[in-house]
Amino acid sequence: MRSTFKVLFYLKRNAPKKNGLIPVMCRITVNGKVCQFSCKLDVEEKMWSVELGRLAGRSQAAVEGNRALDKIRVGINKAYQEVVDNDSYVTAEKVRNVYLGMGMTHKTLLAVFRQHNEDYLKQVGKMKSERSYLKYGIVYKHLEEFIRQRYKVSDIALKELAPAFITDFEIFLRTEKGLCTNTIWTYMMPFKAIIYTAINNGWLQRDPFYAYSITKEDTERGFLTREDIEKMIATTFKRKSYEVIRDLFVFCCFTGLTWIDMRNLTEQHLQTAFDGHLWIKTKRQKTGVESDIRLLDVPLHIIEKYKGLGKDGRILPVADYNTCRAALKRVAALSGIDKNVTWHMSRHTYATTICLSNDVPIETVSKMLGHKSIRTTQIYAKITGEKISRDVERLSEKLGTMQSAICSSI
Repeated sequence: MRSTFKVLFYLKRNAPKKNGLIPVMCRITVNGKVCQFSCKLDVEEKMWSVELGRLAGRSQAAVEGNRALDKIRVGINKAYQEVVDNDSYVTAEKVRNVYLGMGMTHKTLLAVFRQHNEDYLKQVGKMKSERSYLKYGIVYKHLEEFIRQRYKVSDIALKELAPAFITDFEIFLRTEKGLCTNTIWTYMMPFKAIIYTAINNGWLQRDPFYAYSITKEDTERGFLTREDIEKMIATTFKRKSYEVIRDLFVFCCFTGLTWIDMRNLTEQHLQTAFDGHLWIKTKRQKTGVESDIRLLDVPLHIIEKYKGLGKDGRILPVADYNTCRAALKRVAALSGIDKNVTWHMSRHTYATTICLSNDVPIETVSKMLGHKSIRTTQIYAKITGEKISRDVERLSEKLGTMQSAICSSI
């Protein structure tokens, strides 16, 4: 039985361009199921004839526009016949895909994204971090949902991607997902990487990001004060698991390690250096940059406390990240700390409360944190009021004689 097949052109009136023109869309209908795509043609609304499904009049704009629509119709009819000849089951989406050249391998956005993620997973634990892989997965899911919701299709051709797709996706993340600017900025980076992969492989001719811009906003990086740390350490927990989480968090506060780098620590990362002290010598999983950290008494004590309890050769008994994150919230609440304590806050605490507030040079802190640039360290670093007071007190002492002479003269 032959499928019922229809092609219709219409205006997307709910998405006018800034110049007042309206995008023309093409709708393919096969057996009552529809699929649409942009014709990459913008027209004046007053020139459009709903009855004819094309531009009215004999103006040059109308003639050229209708010629473009006729060309699309011919291409779709040809695509429809190709699907009929090669596939026993015809759908509107298949016809659209053939017309747009989406039948070839890796010619659609989500197909390219899936292949990238599969290749990336093979490198996790070797050259790539698991958290970066998970971030790519989250962006993929958001894009998949956005395409289904906005375009009513399961995937979209790379050649269909335009700057409007990027800005519409950002609006989707803000309104539908409730994400803040910095999270959106973070998610756009993996998306850009996929687009550049497509461009480099010749699957995409132009960059849809070329006119797009989003700037990361400066945010206050929270950290624990000395008093916060002391309260946490002084708290007694009924659940042994909370005590373990507290100790692991404090370990990170005194080493500057991220959760994943702490979890990956094994005996081979602990080395006695030239100074006779025990050091952590490792590479950050996120960046691969070397990080050398001399162990202070607190982390040494914690390592000794949990000796032999780690699994798979690890020196510390670290649960999965979600378990640690949830337990840390309870630990902070039970300790009377009225802050949104996150695991990464331990890294900020190490930079600020432990190191910089105790006169460790920022260059040294940068090296221990495993930063590629000292500018990154400056973002983490907050100078506490206690240090400022000490510095000004020393300044006052150095200016003692000079200040006395001035005061006696005025």
